Amino acid sequence: MNMVEFKDVSRVYRNGEHEQRALDHVNLALEAGKFIVVLGPSGAGKSTLLNLLGGLDSPTEGTIIVNGRDISTLTENELADYRAATVGFVFQSYNLIPTLTVLENVVLVKEIAPKPLGSHDMLRAVGLEDHIHNFPSELSGGEQQRVSIARALAKNPQILLCDEPTGALDSETGVMVLKLLLSMARDMGKTIIIVTHNQNIAKMADVVVRVKNGRIQSCENQDHPLSAEEVDW
Repeated sequence: MNMVEFKDVSRVYRNGEHEQRALDHVNLALEAGKFIVVLGPSGAGKSTLLNLLGGLDSPTEGTIIVNGRDISTLTENELADYRAATVGFVFQSYNLIPTLTVLENVVLVKEIAPKPLGSHDMLRAVGLEDHIHNFPSELSGGEQQRVSIARALAKNPQILLCDEPTGALDSETGVMVLKLLLSMARDMGKTIIIVTHNQNIAKMADVVVRVKNGRIQSCENQDHPLSAEEVDW
């Protein structure tokens, strides 16, 4: 069953007479419960793809279907409800609240998520159980990224959207986080979509989507994806 369908989707940004076509008539179908990696150079349209799927932006043309629902016609309030119930985000910029502790940053999702997972459990899963009372300013960049991952997972989303989730992590911690994300797909049926420049992460994917100049170059299933331990980091 397809969790995500893009049907002839374009996203055009206009500034006066200048027009930038970030996505150009994209058609894409992604099954539920898959570990999906989106590859492409900077400016290819990868982040625009995530923003549209996450309900942070709306298409200029076309239709986006998520779990049988057309999200391209939703109002701002409906999109807010969609983001709260369906989608989790891991941003490159972490987006942590500096005045809250690690635990408080993760517990926040309980206010919006209908079926959250345990905050302590998710922080333990990313190896931060000893830092729950620290503030973001007391953490390294890699530790802050792990907090943002724990927060996204605690939301218990159907779809998890990750923009370079291991970019700030050392190889050992990156492998730990990727194993956790793989487990969310394999064992819990979550749809994990990762935007990255890292070709090694693509070796672990069930599906590899390649984007260039706002268009889908290819969408390929991999019959025998590698585990995190098998990848040469």
